[in-house]
Amino acid sequence: MVAIIDYGMGNVASVQKALNFLSVKNVITDDHDAIKAADIILLPGVGSFAQGMKNLQERNLIELLKDEVMVKKKKFLGICLGMQLIMEKGIEPHECEGLGWIEGQVVKFELEHLNVPHMGWNNIDVLNNTYYENCETKDFYFIHSYHVLPKNKIDIAATVDYGFDVVASIQRGNIFATQFHPEKSQNAGLAILKTFFGINA
Repeated sequence: MVAIIDYGMGNVASVQKALNFLSVKNVITDDHDAIKAADIILLPGVGSFAQGMKNLQERNLIELLKDEVMVKKKKFLGICLGMQLIMEKGIEPHECEGLGWIEGQVVKFELEHLNVPHMGWNNIDVLNNTYYENCETKDFYFIHSYHVLPKNKIDIAATVDYGFDVVASIQRGNIFATQFHPEKSQNAGLAILKTFFGINA
């Protein structure tokens, strides 16, 4: 069972639609017992870093998620804002502590010649990550104005060229997260989800 965390930050329906298409048993929830009963935790989200953390705090989910993912080592997938929130710190719209599971911070795109938000389809460069091994194409859909800067380069699973190498996904142990939206990335996104959830092609 996959617990799709419902914390008022959008895109849960599209994520659930993708999981249902793959016949992955799931529930959209902020219920503590349901999250504890799940085998896999999925944190989606669109919106600001500070609001995301506020919403998690209001639902008393911060310590619960830490216990389930960092202590019990349940498999975790973060998508878009869900990837950003697992960092130590964000600045959207003001400086704010994150979940702190991965060392590093979230910063805004600053280069003047870049269109912000970074939006649309881009090919990524995979850095030795098996979740991408069944992707016939590595073209994924992005929409974001902020990007993550992990302290440890070994945590970077893939990058995308947007004037410089932007972190497209990260992985450490049971934690995997993407800045792009696999649920909106057609066959490439479904291929990643299949591999992550252990579905045979």
